[in-house]
Amino acid sequence: MTPIPLSFSATHRTLRYTAAGLAAISLLITAACEKPKAAAPAVPVVDVVTVAQRDVPIYMEWIGSLDGNINAVIRPQVTGYLIKQNYREGDLVKQGQPLFEIDPRTFEAAVDEAKGLRAQQAARYETTRANLARIKPLAAMNAVSQKDLDDTTGADLSAKASLEAADASLRTAKLNLAFTKITSPVTGIAGIAKAQIGDLLSPSMPTELTTVSTVDPIKVYFNISEREYLKVAGERTDTSKQVPLELFLVDGSLYPHPGKFFVLNRQVDASTGTFKVAALFPNPQSLLRPGQYGKVRATMAVEKGALLVPQRAVTEIQGKYLVAVVGADNKADIRPVTIGERIGSDWIISKGLQPGDQVIAEGTQKVRTGMTVSPKPFAADAPAAATPAKPGDKPAAPAPASKG
Repeated sequence: MTPIPLSFSATHRTLRYTAAGLAAISLLITAACEKPKAAAPAVPVVDVVTVAQRDVPIYMEWIGSLDGNINAVIRPQVTGYLIKQNYREGDLVKQGQPLFEIDPRTFEAAVDEAKGLRAQQAARYETTRANLARIKPLAAMNAVSQKDLDDTTGADLSAKASLEAADASLRTAKLNLAFTKITSPVTGIAGIAKAQIGDLLSPSMPTELTTVSTVDPIKVYFNISEREYLKVAGERTDTSKQVPLELFLVDGSLYPHPGKFFVLNRQVDASTGTFKVAALFPNPQSLLRPGQYGKVRATMAVEKGALLVPQRAVTEIQGKYLVAVVGADNKADIRPVTIGERIGSDWIISKGLQPGDQVIAEGTQKVRTGMTVSPKPFAADAPAAATPAKPGDKPAAPAPASKG
């Protein structure tokens, strides 16, 4: 066998490597020139909720402050030193029950003095009346002059007037003595005393001794706007029918006793533009005290068969309200709706939806009319406390809707 020359073998290997490199370059150029295929768009996943239908009470709510039905401010009516406190602070006291006592000795002396002056004037009056009784027959017989009769008559009238003045002074002294025992004018809860034993009291002192409040029933004051007033006044044509009231305490609990409207102030407060309203709530166990706060709820009406959707499902665009509805074919449809009252975290939809419609509650901003979506059930947050039903309120956070 004839051996292959070394130069020929090297040349052959070089050509083989060159051909392989050109083939690889050709494959790269071909792959680079091919256009990549576009990936299919992902179907958006949205959270949907079924339109609920039920009877819904329409509420109006206000923040109210509690106060006693009667708040009797106890003040001293005479000047003297406080020597005794006859009640326990915070307890129920009866009408006429003694609360405080002022040192009575000065006033007892004044009564004794007034009695002496009254006795003196009574004796003088008895003398003048006897003189007049003696002189009248003599005057009738012209045994004394007319001047003597006039002087005697005048002295009698003067003595009578002095006796009446002495009687008034005695009554005043006795009244001042009675004022040394300070009693409660009403039955109610007595507050903490603002004076201590030994303090010098007087009618001109800047602070009261205490306050006694009647708390059964207890008043709840709250303010309503002119708009709310006109709505209530327009709807409540039967003034004899009371609007039921509920009271929610600061811990969120519902007070078990319903209340009723008591009084509407005669005018609007110019500084706030609201009417002041008072309601009365029974308070048999004295649970409620003046100064507490609560939320007053009035049930104005019950809307039968109302359609409800979450507030977040409603979008506002230039004063129009829209919702996205998913059909049976999983295609989205943007519909205009008419909203009604706001009930808690839901809206009443007056027009534009039907019971059983699937409304997008989350993901509205990702869809447009005719788009296919992948619906999944909406997981609602924990229900919040119901808020006042106020027509015309707008959605809390409108999301921009796509136009299709």
